[in-house]
Amino acid sequence: MSIAAILANPASGKDIRRLVAHGSVFDNQEKVRMVRRLILGLEKAGVKKILYMPDGYGIVPRALNAISPSIPVEAVEMPIRNSQTDTTTAAGIMETLGAKCLVVLGGDGTSRAACKGTVSIPLLPLSTGTNNVFPIMGEATVAGLAAGLVASGKLPVDGCCYRSCMFDVLLDGQVVDIALVDAAVYDDVFLASKAVWHMDKVPQLFLTRCGASSIGLSAIGGQIREIRPETPEGMALRLGGGAPVTITAPIAPGMFADVPVCGVSPMAPGELFAIDVSPGLVALDGEREVEIHAGSHAAIRLNTHGPLVVDVDRTLSLARQEGIFRQPL
Repeated sequence: MSIAAILANPASGKDIRRLVAHGSVFDNQEKVRMVRRLILGLEKAGVKKILYMPDGYGIVPRALNAISPSIPVEAVEMPIRNSQTDTTTAAGIMETLGAKCLVVLGGDGTSRAACKGTVSIPLLPLSTGTNNVFPIMGEATVAGLAAGLVASGKLPVDGCCYRSCMFDVLLDGQVVDIALVDAAVYDDVFLASKAVWHMDKVPQLFLTRCGASSIGLSAIGGQIREIRPETPEGMALRLGGGAPVTITAPIAPGMFADVPVCGVSPMAPGELFAIDVSPGLVALDGEREVEIHAGSHAAIRLNTHGPLVVDVDRTLSLARQEGIFRQPL
């Protein structure tokens, strides 16, 4: 039996910030809609069973209220703390239960299982926030289709996915545990995604996966020069006054900002870009605290060991070849 699994944790730090900013459950509702499309794609690809991680908000059960899949969709049994570590626990359980592929809603903290290597099966992150690993909600169906093709053994993972770039964040020469950073950098704190709410405090952005159509911080870079997810390069943007270019960019759902860009530097894999950090305790990924001392040095480095990303065009083409979709007239 081919089994695929869905991780949809509602409790990531980014979601909490959205709750505060919007006074709503915007992101969780977005994940509900994504899950509906994921299930449809998985079903179409021939998966026989779907496992999912339970959560306090009920993301997958809410998604099932609107659809009636012909395959079983079952929760794994596990204690729930509504923390990001739940996803790592769930991933291990799902692999033990026979899952051949995981789809993770949330491109950063909830993808830590991939970064830490806790599972050996393919894990496809579907971003709901600023990381834009797979940014367009309507294409969640294609993400499900790709995962289903892999889980059912019809295609190898590299048949419909590629490795994207990601950033290492180094503190005093050591890589610190912050997953899939797309934008970083303040002179007073060291938590990347907070930049969404405090653009005026951000002296520099480091970007990859910069499609101009993306929702989030990557759109800032995408309007200057597009960097596709499969391209092993990035951009370092210096922000601030006296800029020759000012971009009105979406920085969060329903939020826009005029962002002055006063310098753009290409980033090649392995190249270090120094950043300024102030002494103090800083939470990385919203959980682990790291102490930054006076005189600490921090840097960003681009590498090519990022998450798997669905190649939409290739997946659809291969699905047509497999007879899953008819060729267009």
